[in-house]
Amino acid sequence: MTKKPFMGQSTLASGLLDLIHSDVCGPLNTQARGGFSYFITFTDDHSRYGYVYLMRYKSEAFGRFKEFRLEVENQTENGILSQWTPPGTPQLNGVSERRNRTLLDMVRSMMSFTELPLSFWGYALETAAKLLNMAPSETVAQTPYQIWHGQTCVLQVLESVG
Repeated sequence: MTKKPFMGQSTLASGLLDLIHSDVCGPLNTQARGGFSYFITFTDDHSRYGYVYLMRYKSEAFGRFKEFRLEVENQTENGILSQWTPPGTPQLNGVSERRNRTLLDMVRSMMSFTELPLSFWGYALETAAKLLNMAPSETVAQTPYQIWHGQTCVLQVLESVG
């Protein structure tokens, strides 16, 4: 059962990387291949384009942030300024909380339609993140992929697995 929605921010950031939402999820019950038990998400508020990084330990979060920062700053030539929310206040980080829930729902759905071991959840998570970036959203007019990359994505490359 989920908690009642929290009425928070209703306007989108005006440009790419103006605001990034992030959250760590885990530990998950089954370790993914490679020994991963956690993941961290980074979601651009303007486009809703998301990144996901698998982690063995929660303490790897800052290292993954630096990896994310380097990747997006090289792509966009924009800098990142940190804004923190207090621990234990998920209602103040609704975009990330919702994204993590959607990703985990997609992973559970994908894994239920395959005979692969549960330790493959990491691959399903990375696939789910890519699919979310390609899918239309009520929040933004184009797909996150179109806003982020300036072009449409090629859906013919998608195949079912397992």
